[in-house]
Amino acid sequence: MRFPCISRGLAFRPFLAVLSLLALGGCASTQLPADVAANARLTPATGATRDLLRLPEPRGKVVTAVYGFRDQTGQYKPAPDSSFSTAVTQGAATMLVKALKDSGWFTPVERENLQNLLTERKIVRALETPQDKGNQPISLPALVPATVIIEGGIVAYETNVRTGGAGARYLGIGAKTQYRVDQVTISLRSVDIRSGQILNSVSTTKTIYSYELSTGVFRFVNFKELLELEGGYTRNEPSQLCVREAIEAAVVHLIVQGLQDKIWALKRETDWQSPVLRTYLQESASYLDSQEAKAPLHEEAPAHGAAY
Repeated sequence: MRFPCISRGLAFRPFLAVLSLLALGGCASTQLPADVAANARLTPATGATRDLLRLPEPRGKVVTAVYGFRDQTGQYKPAPDSSFSTAVTQGAATMLVKALKDSGWFTPVERENLQNLLTERKIVRALETPQDKGNQPISLPALVPATVIIEGGIVAYETNVRTGGAGARYLGIGAKTQYRVDQVTISLRSVDIRSGQILNSVSTTKTIYSYELSTGVFRFVNFKELLELEGGYTRNEPSQLCVREAIEAAVVHLIVQGLQDKIWALKRETDWQSPVLRTYLQESASYLDSQEAKAPLHEEAPAHGAAY
């Protein structure tokens, strides 16, 4: 004897499976990136980029030289990537020069590829050598000397600082999510070329966030009919954008510290009320307060102790 309700349910299950596959295919098509064929465009701005562009005007721009901003981490990408692929970008010096230029407080001069510049100037002088006594040579202007050198580098890149996730599955149907947090640290300092004194030194840290969301169905819809569906989404924050944001934030902090120490000055004293300056001043004050709270209490030295 056949039960009509049960037989209709068993016959309806393949139809449900087909509908589920079609729905999953539709979801997968909607998850494709919309800009896979988009044209090249300017690199997206970060929060630190907007702060750089909103800085108040200086009393005078500082001529600055950047000889290099190297990767000092020694980190390489994990397998299965190539062992010669570094974990962070090797173009941090270019990012630093652009950040200094965008701030409006510095006038960067070419030093990283100085030899190329000197070679071109020699070529110009060779071409401008007068062939006749009546021709006057056109002299090139002298190179602009820098007053401050910006040094530093990418000092740390830590992977898997935090990892975690969650998931659930019931009767072959489930979903799970995973995340990972990496961390990059930038160190930046300004040096006075006349005395070699380090004027200011800052260090900024930026987290790199990656996460994955996946769902799946694995169950028998009939005696010998297995339904298996999978779907997911992964997003990895670009590490080069994080390095750029850390560099830009370090430049802003360097400017704010120089204002506090009166190394450079604002064009108008009323600009101390600028929202950007107030935000970074408050962040610096909070950092100092946290360091003082963590510092251990020093015992008083004995009256007849040695002085150093």
